[in-house]
Amino acid sequence: MADTGIPTGRTVVEKCAIATVDAEDTEYATGHLVVNGNRIESLGPGDAPGDLENVTRRVDGTGHLLTPGLVNTHHHFSQWLTRGLAQDSSLFDWLVALYPTWARIDEEMVHAAARASLGMMARGGVTTAMDHHYVFPRGAGDLLGAGIRAAAELGVRFTAARGSMDLGESDGGLPPDFAVETLQGALAATEKAIDAYHDASFGSMLHIAVAPCSPFSVSTELMRQSAELARRKGVRLHTHGSETAEEETFCHERFGMGPTDYFASVGWLGEDVWMAHCVHMTDEDIAAFARTGTGAAHCPSSNARLAAGIARVPDMLAAGVPVGLGVDGTASNESGELHTELRNALLVSRLGPHKQDALTVRQALRLGTYGGARVLGRAQETGSLEAGKLADVVLWKLDGIGHSSIADPVAALVLGAAAPVTLSLVGGVPVVEDGRLVRADEDEIARGARDEARRLARLAAGAG
Repeated sequence: MADTGIPTGRTVVEKCAIATVDAEDTEYATGHLVVNGNRIESLGPGDAPGDLENVTRRVDGTGHLLTPGLVNTHHHFSQWLTRGLAQDSSLFDWLVALYPTWARIDEEMVHAAARASLGMMARGGVTTAMDHHYVFPRGAGDLLGAGIRAAAELGVRFTAARGSMDLGESDGGLPPDFAVETLQGALAATEKAIDAYHDASFGSMLHIAVAPCSPFSVSTELMRQSAELARRKGVRLHTHGSETAEEETFCHERFGMGPTDYFASVGWLGEDVWMAHCVHMTDEDIAAFARTGTGAAHCPSSNARLAAGIARVPDMLAAGVPVGLGVDGTASNESGELHTELRNALLVSRLGPHKQDALTVRQALRLGTYGGARVLGRAQETGSLEAGKLADVVLWKLDGIGHSSIADPVAALVLGAAAPVTLSLVGGVPVVEDGRLVRADEDEIARGARDEARRLARLAAGAG
């Protein structure tokens, strides 16, 4: 994988509002930030010092808000090719409808889908992304590598969660038998991916996580041995958890306990674990997550699209559960953007029992930045604007028609229309300038994704 390298010289961004999302939620109505190499060197109110040496770029941020880059904690890149299908289905019916199509993906398809997924997120302020890929048809090529390659091409920091399924229809699972791996095959491929790709160094562009798909597509033994593998290798664990009421019923019928108790029984609670969705959580479940430091990836748009329900995010935050935001796959969140999830997280939470006291705009921003970094185990590196942290920063344009009359810049970002990104840096390197990707041709990405989506649809139709 190609390294972006560490930039030389200083970049100065000044005359902008700043929301640091540090422990004190420090904000500056007008401030500056200095990047030196790939790290934040300093920040504060007013203009940057005039005597700084080796300044290679100075950005006038008038009319803008500077924040940490957004961190996406749950996604399925390959689903970019199946957007708009099974429009009125709840989760289980949606999965049954789409698994046969997903089982016909190949490396070229996944690369095109990953470029589109990453490109859409990066244009919307995401600097750290993740992908949970768990469908590995035999003979399809290097599917995990396709996503990793795409992230390197676009310059986005990346966690590749190597998923797996070994419980097909004939064994009582949801996916068709031809879409699953063997227990030992999945474990071996996951360990190989860790050895080949995982970089634990500070500022790493690539982490690998161990990520069996879900309780209804994975055997208990694969769950247990995956946890052992991850801890032996020192990487994180990820899966879907407590997404629907049907999952709760499934776990009680198959295991004699709810999802959280089941996860505990196979070693799947801890500070190195995060679950996607966590919609149907009891008080006892939330307490278990808080006690063990288990994280949650909140995906409000996908939860609504699949009629899964409203996650108890205010209760999780009050209990101390680490919570980040996730786009989820674009077959259940067709917009493919994380910055819209800031708004949706706040709005959806206010439909729940806490009403207007559910989330504030600043809590929503924290979910999408520091919260996500904490969930991915990278809070010491990114997620807030602090000296010494990586220069993963986004400059949002708020003086246009969509935002100019909202006096509070954080409210403008969270409650207003999706704000344009004037500049996004990952490790000090520009990945977005004036709303466009720097390192890739957006029109070419769109054409490639369209062509591969059509090819996948033809293959699925021919097989059906």
